[in-house]
Amino acid sequence: MKVIDHLEKAKEPLISFELIPPKRGGDITDVLQVIDNIIKFRPPFIDITSHSAEVIYEETPDGIKKKVKRKRPGTLGICALIQNKYNVDAVPHILAKGFTREETEDFMIELNYLGIDNVLAIRGDESGYDKPIPVGKSANKNALELVEQIVRMNKGIYLEDSLLDARPTKFCIGVGGYPEKHYEAPNLKADVKFAKQKVDAGAEYIVTQMFYDNKFYFEYVEKCREAGIKVPIIPGLKILTSKAQLHSIPKDFHVTIPSALADEVDSGKPDEVLNIGVEWATNQVRELLDANVPSVHFYIMLNSKPISMVMERLKLFNKVF
Repeated sequence: MKVIDHLEKAKEPLISFELIPPKRGGDITDVLQVIDNIIKFRPPFIDITSHSAEVIYEETPDGIKKKVKRKRPGTLGICALIQNKYNVDAVPHILAKGFTREETEDFMIELNYLGIDNVLAIRGDESGYDKPIPVGKSANKNALELVEQIVRMNKGIYLEDSLLDARPTKFCIGVGGYPEKHYEAPNLKADVKFAKQKVDAGAEYIVTQMFYDNKFYFEYVEKCREAGIKVPIIPGLKILTSKAQLHSIPKDFHVTIPSALADEVDSGKPDEVLNIGVEWATNQVRELLDANVPSVHFYIMLNSKPISMVMERLKLFNKVF
């Protein structure tokens, strides 16, 4: 089922999750354990991230060496597993950055073979590595162009003439939204304008970047509606679990940690931080559900303990959990 169908048919609040594939050379054991732990919460869909190649710097006896780290595999296999073993709709992330249009089309065809109906189209993070584009190939510059390519496939328009008889795909397309604006946008108004372009091109729902103050989400939704964006806007949350995240989350994701949360975490003992983060997230979810959001989306990566704690606390106040 498509994400938008889940949202339209829901008779109770929906909670969805986002996972990351294991590192190169790892196995799927950790992913399976996480899925086993969260499946009891009846997620209508689970997102699986995708990763392009990136540049890393390693300290060696001869100095710092630049090295291209190959992309993290596993997105396709995990999506197939989620749909066929757990009967939950999978939402693979499709990246513009680091992949040619031809590679994107091949991946989308594979997804279509598997009966996967949903994708999240995003540009992808800056990795420090600009993949060379082979002669005769092309690449999408941003999420808007990626959405446009997927929409063309939904109309049966492929890159090669040899695929002119191919059937149209039927992907439901989600895109990212940034309540505190994308770090490259000059201001929130410009960011909302770009979000509208993606929706006008064919995106059917938006999932936001994480935030720790619900006012950012509510203000973002208001500005989107004022701009004419009518699609569902799903709030994305990440539970803060360590003192180190007070610095890493703002640095990596360009979001604000409210003073009240930062002060409590900073003054607490290391073993108290998880409970502080869980309580904060629980209160965020309560307020969001009271505001009748279409769903709540958790970035849990490969750690299901914090979300289990949040869901247990919510159960005391909302019988649907």
